[in-house]
Amino acid sequence: MNKQTPLIELKNIELAFGGVKAVDDVSIDLYAGEVVGLLGHNGAGKSTLVKVLSGAYQADSGEIYVNGERAIIKNPRDARTYNIETIYQTLALADNLDAASNLFLGREIVNKFGFVDDDAMEAATRKIMGRLNPNFSKFSSPVSALSGGQRQSVAITRAVYFNAKILIMDEPTAALGPQETEMVAELINQLKADGIGIFLISHDIHDVMQLCDRISVMKNGKLVGTERVEDVTDDEILAMIILGKNPEKKS
Repeated sequence: MNKQTPLIELKNIELAFGGVKAVDDVSIDLYAGEVVGLLGHNGAGKSTLVKVLSGAYQADSGEIYVNGERAIIKNPRDARTYNIETIYQTLALADNLDAASNLFLGREIVNKFGFVDDDAMEAATRKIMGRLNPNFSKFSSPVSALSGGQRQSVAITRAVYFNAKILIMDEPTAALGPQETEMVAELINQLKADGIGIFLISHDIHDVMQLCDRISVMKNGKLVGTERVEDVTDDEILAMIILGKNPEKKS
């Protein structure tokens, strides 16, 4: 893993709502080809933190660096210019449209006559889906007819097609069965191999242990700590989440 320059550095981020600090002096980073899990109870501040990165919120103080350079992110459009894409739990897909139409929604390919080129969009979708999720076959079905894991693939593929280098994934396996969860895990591993960095928000410790390289735990707006997954047990992660207690360092 390239340890020279992080893809993303969030430094001393603070954000308060009505005098209550939702994010209190938090610093975390993310490297290319790495998955960092963000854990914590509801209200711990993890979703608020990544919303600062995605441009949904603006921090009261602190700095964001992308590839070592100071980034100014005031809205989601700014975030996209830094190749940051967010995949929310709700997925924000148009249920009545097929995979290709969702992939290019708002960015349709048009032919020389100015008409939407459905064939070109489907060909592009088949090509990238073939790489990310080779088992996907329901190209002509509306996404409402797809399973949860297939819908997740469409949302991820859309982000990657438009050059996402940093993905924020909010509970990507919530409400998915074991097979579907495995499918999303394979997708995430493919994205890692492509050098994409992923912030993964999750409540599921098993998920995190399987998918993440490092975990950052938040409690009451503060960062409890960041640990490499291989260095901590499930119980130690639980102690970080519930008690705000860092693992004892083994000498």
